[in-house]
Amino acid sequence: QVQLVESGGGSVQAGGSLRLSCAASGRTVSNSGMGWFRQAPGKEREFVAGITWRSGGTTYYTDSVKGRFTISRDNVKNTVYLQMNSLKPEDTAVYYCATSLIQYTTYNVATLPGVYDYWGQGTQVTVSS
Repeated sequence: QVQLVESGGGSVQAGGSLRLSCAASGRTVSNSGMGWFRQAPGKEREFVAGITWRSGGTTYYTDSVKGRFTISRDNVKNTVYLQMNSLKPEDTAVYYCATSLIQYTTYNVATLPGVYDYWGQGTQVTVSS
């Protein structure tokens, strides 16, 4: 059974940093597409970042986080990370990790929630001004 467990959320002031972790079991992150999504109150879930299964991992980011967020993975720990710097109040949301067996190779496919078959429970990120 595949399980994803997120951690690292919390409350920070604008300009601060957080690093989210997504520990996977039942699936190897290096052989999977991995994504981070977020959902703010009253809004739809949106794609934040993704990393492909390929060796080295091609990364994708939504425009609003480019240059501030970095997705990475540790194949030994079977964990995916989301380093978030220069946080803004509009980054406040519940952040979800997701995994996909679809070997996507384009940004447009990476952003589709339906591409991912397992999701974590989410971790809250709150950024105050």
